[in-house]
Amino acid sequence: MRTWIIGGALAALALGSPVLAQDKVKLINVSELSGAGATAGTNWKNGIDLAVAEINAKGGILGRQIEIVHYDTQTNPANTRAAVQRAIDEGTYAVLGPVFSGPIGASMQIAQRAEIAQLVGGEAANLTAQNNPYIFRTSLSQTAAMPKLAKALANDVKAKTVSVVWVNNDFGKGGRDAINAELAKVGIKVAADISTEQGQADFAADAIKVKNANADAVFVYLNEEESARFLRAARQQGIDKPIWGETTLLGAKVIELAGDAANGVKGHVGLSVDAPVPGLKDFGRKFREKFNYASDHNGIKGYNAVYMIKWATEKQKKFDKKGLADTLRGATIKVSEEPGILMDTVVLKNGDLDRESFLAEVKAGKQEIVAVLPPVGP
Repeated sequence: MRTWIIGGALAALALGSPVLAQDKVKLINVSELSGAGATAGTNWKNGIDLAVAEINAKGGILGRQIEIVHYDTQTNPANTRAAVQRAIDEGTYAVLGPVFSGPIGASMQIAQRAEIAQLVGGEAANLTAQNNPYIFRTSLSQTAAMPKLAKALANDVKAKTVSVVWVNNDFGKGGRDAINAELAKVGIKVAADISTEQGQADFAADAIKVKNANADAVFVYLNEEESARFLRAARQQGIDKPIWGETTLLGAKVIELAGDAANGVKGHVGLSVDAPVPGLKDFGRKFREKFNYASDHNGIKGYNAVYMIKWATEKQKKFDKKGLADTLRGATIKVSEEPGILMDTVVLKNGDLDRESFLAEVKAGKQEIVAVLPPVGP
């Protein structure tokens, strides 16, 4: 595993004073820097690094600089378990990552046993349904997003039937189950239920199945690269039905890889640098300046994770690993208190989040926000 460390040594030398180990707080990120999740994991890592640099430049957390360490899980559940255990053995204050739901599910009991908060990027509904008081999302869960999508398909598209295309991993299975349940509630029938594989290269056969089903709309729930491949295959097959999805389908990397085939795609977006929210727009500008490309939602999630830790630590006025989780659980974090959170956010008791989200459409190769959706609320 490769390791990158950002510490406060240079800043301290500039001030003419040495940095001792106890002057730092260690955070360890375990994420997908290679393998199928590399796009998501790299965005997540870069968002973390941006937040750490900002916080350290302003004096750190309670006067202590953040030392950030990144371990590459290679999108492998076994590697993820080993990396989380290593992070705990090395004294991390909290665990950041991973992003993919499968590796999260395979590793989160390790952090739970150590009573250390784990802030993750996954959206699979089952992650926060296991009574684990140390798991915290940085994004909306499938159970929060899918009702909004089903209502849009029923009210905006007027769809009576939908083809569902999903990836056969924990992320995809959870999304498929959640959207199918919500479609049933609004009276929409699933015309075709199409399973695909993580890392799949050719989607021609799946696009033909969608075309033959002739549903009123298509719902796509795949990882980033696979989403782009499916959209290109759908364009090649001449599919002209509305194509909808969740945050992943409308991400910057998907739009880049799919090209013109992404135009017209619509869906629910939990986080976006294109949203009409000052904090998100400012983050997008800073991210592009630092990394020379546009962040997707995973970059925002990584950034938020560090600021959630900062907020909770300052709230409890000390570095207490177990107290960090206790403080986050049930918290309401306002931008007025911590601008780095970017949007007012409620952390539910089970680790899920509630906040505003958005409906978006890809137009002329860019994601445009077409509606702001309110929090789910009590």
